[in-house]
Amino acid sequence: MGKITAAITAVGGYVPKYVLTNKMLEEMVETNDEWITTRTGIRERRILKPEEGEGSSYLAIKAVENLLEKKQLDPTEIDMVIVATATPDTLVASTAAFVASKIGATNAFAYDLLAACSSFLYGMSTAAAHIASGHYKKVLLIGADKMSSIIDYTDRTTCIIFGDGAGAALFEPNDEGLGLQDQYLRSDGVGRTFLSMDAGGSLMPASEETVKNGKHYIYQDGRTVFKFAVSNMADAAERIMERNDLTHDDVNWLVPHQANKRIIDATAKRVNLDHSKVMMNIQHYGNTTSATLPLLLADYEKKLKKGDNLVFAAFGGGFTWGAIYLRWAYNQQA
Repeated sequence: MGKITAAITAVGGYVPKYVLTNKMLEEMVETNDEWITTRTGIRERRILKPEEGEGSSYLAIKAVENLLEKKQLDPTEIDMVIVATATPDTLVASTAAFVASKIGATNAFAYDLLAACSSFLYGMSTAAAHIASGHYKKVLLIGADKMSSIIDYTDRTTCIIFGDGAGAALFEPNDEGLGLQDQYLRSDGVGRTFLSMDAGGSLMPASEETVKNGKHYIYQDGRTVFKFAVSNMADAAERIMERNDLTHDDVNWLVPHQANKRIIDATAKRVNLDHSKVMMNIQHYGNTTSATLPLLLADYEKKLKKGDNLVFAAFGGGFTWGAIYLRWAYNQQA
């Protein structure tokens, strides 16, 4: 038996039914479809409305239900549940614990992980470590964010970018040399003020004044974040490939965080990958923060083949960023 690695053995995804198009945003803020599409690549995004469900937990549960149905997995077999999210249901009670209970994972322990748009990437490292420890056989990692809950729809710098959604991945032990191979994860607190939501935490507790001044909405210094994201996502992807002696011919898929098409294109260009090898669904969902990477896997699952080399790359507020090299472990059953 070879070395035990952590492989993804199933994925699931979910996006809300309501579609918010660029044309609809033209009626809400001073912008237009051509401007949004040209600068971001986004044409529409999904928004969770109260009549469908509420909270990031709803999105997470739906994504897991999709995974469980495809995998035909008994949820009681799951050992642990990690919910990667920047928008937990509440600040104190764990969203992951609630999700685990609702899906019937009665034998699992659960916790949340927050690293902005890098949350799922960091979660992959965490899930893999738990598997490699030998103590756990089935770790469920979910990326879920209801970004519409912290967006000011009169702020054209942010409302055009973000959408709601969730994706899930099941990690299990593998002795064929498949699964997570290497990781390069970084952070820099200099980014704390450039992409943030100022109020609601211990630094600035909720008050009448914070609500009145819109401090519970996300703020982004777009130019600064774009510059850091382009540089660091591309650097991380290039470094993980060099470290593992991977050429552009060796990589089957780049799995990039869906923040902006120009950032995705710049990352692909840096590592000399053809567009046909780049996963992309930003045009349909926008930036779903913690959910972008697993939603890509869910959308592209049928195209993935056992043994494929995948390079994941992400960048998020804080700043957080990194890249992961993973070998795909299964062919989807017809």
